[in-house]
Amino acid sequence: MVGRSLVKRRANLRDVARLAGVSVATVSRVLNTPSLVHLKTRTRVEAVIEELGFVRNAAARAINSGRTRILGALIPTLDSDIFALTISAIEKRLVDLGFSLVVATTDDDLHTEARKAQELLDNGVEGFFLTGTSHCDPLYKIIERSRVPSVAISCFDPSFRLPTIGYDNHYAATLAYEYLVSMGHQRIAVVHGSAADNDRTSSRLKAIASLRADRLHGLYETEFSVAGGAAAARRVLQASQRYTALLCLSDVLAFGALHELHREGLAVPDDMSVMGIHDLPAAKETFPRLTTVHLPVDEMGNHAAEALARWVVENQRPDPFLINSHISKRETVAAMASG
Repeated sequence: MVGRSLVKRRANLRDVARLAGVSVATVSRVLNTPSLVHLKTRTRVEAVIEELGFVRNAAARAINSGRTRILGALIPTLDSDIFALTISAIEKRLVDLGFSLVVATTDDDLHTEARKAQELLDNGVEGFFLTGTSHCDPLYKIIERSRVPSVAISCFDPSFRLPTIGYDNHYAATLAYEYLVSMGHQRIAVVHGSAADNDRTSSRLKAIASLRADRLHGLYETEFSVAGGAAAARRVLQASQRYTALLCLSDVLAFGALHELHREGLAVPDDMSVMGIHDLPAAKETFPRLTTVHLPVDEMGNHAAEALARWVVENQRPDPFLINSHISKRETVAAMASG
């Protein structure tokens, strides 16, 4: 066995290069940019790596190359499927690109976000994925001082100071509202989470506010959770105004609203229509299946990962990139009878 003499110590990059008959630089390319290495050479190097049980040492790689190939994501929480799915999509693509991802949660606190950004930088992170466009000055100062590449995801705003990669949240809310109107609904209750320090919710609410005034809609703010959606639905049912549709500005809220309507003995969509925004996987499993606006999280994650990795490696700042959304028509919205 070629690796027998190395059994008593951990193999390093030079061991792999010597036994594969290539340069250290070639082994490094196999590990970091395998597509640039001829298949025959790459196969030989990979076989030696497997036989020696070689494991890349991040600290050594950083010393040799000046790069850690570690990126950081700052997100409000991992308790929500929305953020968990986003992180999963980003990480899957980063693995293919030879990068690692470190995730820090901020609990929707902007100063916590800035503090954790500095901690990530101190530990070698080379780029940031930020959530949305609502951030504090200390974070911007950290980014500017360190010149760390940073992109904002889950939003699209070409005027923002950092590249944005994501959805047009204003358009998504308009799409949902106008679909309900096209189905004959003129009395629509809008259920939403807090817009404070949340540009995605704020943008969706601005869309609702800009729509025609001759359509009656009520706004019901609630906690961003399934329980919050249920609580908002109770308030809607207790209101003096009778609504024919619930527009929830997130699927999470729509799930709770559906549960509450069922508890009250109401039939969806015969007694009340319900619509969400995001198209989480569970939207296909509710009863009835939820009609919602589809936001392609996998596409966003892939594009964001590629854009930030390229910026770090090639110093190419990405342009803003819009991820298109569309309506997923299922069973929770019914047309209003004419007359």
